[in-house]
Amino acid sequence: MPSTTSLATLASVALLALSLSACSPAATDAASDSSQWACQIQQAPFAYSACAIEASALEASALGDKRHVLQLFWQQPDSTQPLLSFDELLAALPAGQTLSFAMNAGMYNERFAPIGYTVIEGVEKRALNLKSGGGNFHLLPNGVLWWERDGKVQITESQAFSEQLNGGQVQPWYATQSGPMLVIQDQIHPKFNPESQSAKIRNGAGVCRDGRIRFVHSDEPVTFYQFATLFKEYLGCPNALFLDGGVASALYAPSIDRHDKKQMGVMIGLVDSSD
Repeated sequence: MPSTTSLATLASVALLALSLSACSPAATDAASDSSQWACQIQQAPFAYSACAIEASALEASALGDKRHVLQLFWQQPDSTQPLLSFDELLAALPAGQTLSFAMNAGMYNERFAPIGYTVIEGVEKRALNLKSGGGNFHLLPNGVLWWERDGKVQITESQAFSEQLNGGQVQPWYATQSGPMLVIQDQIHPKFNPESQSAKIRNGAGVCRDGRIRFVHSDEPVTFYQFATLFKEYLGCPNALFLDGGVASALYAPSIDRHDKKQMGVMIGLVDSSD
């Protein structure tokens, strides 16, 4: 029988694990390499994998503590050729940097170039796309996941973001545009049908009330309404953005033994420079 001290230690470890949960404490499988970020596998309300980073950790990096940095990646170093895969991204990282987790970060064309607004290290790679059209990207409102040098991650509806951009109110250091928005100011996208039967593997990102930014990959097909409900009701994210779905959804999360072998356009990843 374990001693009283051992039981207390086990209880403390259990409480710490719960505090790192990527959503509610009902995790069925979890792993973490840091007190500031964690990836988990969940089974309710459907099977999904999620990685979360404390917003305060990203903002601390912007102030000089460069341990955890959220970045967008698209092209090979010193080339216009797309990276295409997590393996190529890993190979391109500078010495001393490791990739904590990553996922695809938006929709792309046949050349794996982004079809929406894209900014990488302050350089605009693609202009803001406010055109109407078919497909998920144009299921308006869509939105932009972005952050300035201060590291504060935000998700903003595209028209509102356009006004801020044109007014000089924002200077994105990184930005990726996709669509549709899943949750807009605490409201599920108005065009999502609760009775829809169109279920696919999907991935998206949310900025949440508890101070975490969450990146979610559904591990089973879900509808837009189900996916949006996850962000709004279970994860507590007032704003969330769909990144892509189907064969384009990909996740790299070694702490939960996940390394998808797919080709994609822009990727978003958390880089650890602690070494």
